[in-house]
Amino acid sequence: MSITPERKQEVIKEYATKDGDTGSPEVQVAVLSERISNLTDHFKTHKGDNHSRRGLLKLVNQRRSLLDYLRRKDEDRYKTLIGRLGLRK
Repeated sequence: MSITPERKQEVIKEYATKDGDTGSPEVQVAVLSERISNLTDHFKTHKGDNHSRRGLLKLVNQRRSLLDYLRRKDEDRYKTLIGRLGLRK
């Protein structure tokens, strides 16, 4: 259900805005998106796992908050990020 440390480092490297960047909204949203994707796959086989479903909802809300923040601060970075992640049309 969670992502491996190696996969997390790949995602961080791909979405980092500068060297050593782990806390920018882009990186945080990308890591959350990876975790959400893994949990979504988990629910395809474990339909009754309501405890993990609650965790999924928390992750989705956290990602939404970060995206709202990024949209308020820098619209161009927001549009670029959702385009790269394929979150919206």
